[in-house]
Amino acid sequence: MKYELYYWPSIQGRGEYVRLALEEAGADYADVARGARGTAAMMKLMQQRGTPPFAPPFLKAGKLVIGQTANILLYLGSRHGLAPKTEAGRLWVHQLQLTITDLVLEVHDTHHPLGSSLYYEDQRAAARKRTDEFWDQRVPKYLGYFEGLLKDNGSAVTGRRITYVDLSLFQIVEGLRYAFPNRMKAFERKIPRVVELRDRVAARPNIRAYLASDRRIAFNEDGIFRHYRELDK
Repeated sequence: MKYELYYWPSIQGRGEYVRLALEEAGADYADVARGARGTAAMMKLMQQRGTPPFAPPFLKAGKLVIGQTANILLYLGSRHGLAPKTEAGRLWVHQLQLTITDLVLEVHDTHHPLGSSLYYEDQRAAARKRTDEFWDQRVPKYLGYFEGLLKDNGSAVTGRRITYVDLSLFQIVEGLRYAFPNRMKAFERKIPRVVELRDRVAARPNIRAYLASDRRIAFNEDGIFRHYRELDK
C-alpha cells in the first residue's frame, strides 16, 4: 500500500512524528502537500462531508483517512513492527505517545502562551515567564519520566525493540536542541539515557538516510520548535 501523508509543506510540526515512523518502516508514501496542488488536495479532504479530519496531519491508507498524530502512529505501529504485538503493549505505547503529545503542546506554548492567533511579538513577556516555568518544572518532569523508563527497560523506552515512541523522543531532543540550545545543553547531563537513545535512533540506517535527504524539512520559526534568543537564557 502506498500511503498519502497530508501535512503543511514547509514545517516539520506534528507531521514529523509520522514521517519518522514511515521512514523507519521503509514505507512507500507521498508527502502530498509538498507536491503540485497538494495543499489544495489537503484542504479538499478536510472539507468533505461525513467524517473529515479536523486538521493535519492525517494519513490516507486505502479507503481509510486517519487523523491525529498519536492515532496515525497507533495504526502504523502494529503494521510495520513499530509497536508491541500484544494489545496491552500497543495501548502502553499509545499512552506514551499521548504523553509526548502533551509535551509538544507545552513546547508550542513557550512561544505562544496567550494564543496561537497572536504574533509572538505580542506576547514576549508572557513567553519568557512561560519558558522559565517550562524549563524549571515541565521539562524535568517529562524527560525525567522517560529517562526513568529507559533506566528500567533498557536500550529503548519499552525494552530492547524500538517503537514509534523512541522515534518521537528523538524528535523531541532534536527540537529542544534547536529551540533552546543553551538550556538543553545544560539539561542533557540529567538525561543521559534519553540522549543515548537519540544517538541510536539517528544512527539507524533508514533514519540516517532520511536526515541527510531533502525530505527532512529544516527547523524554522514557523513550526512548533522555534528559536528565540531571549527565551534561551
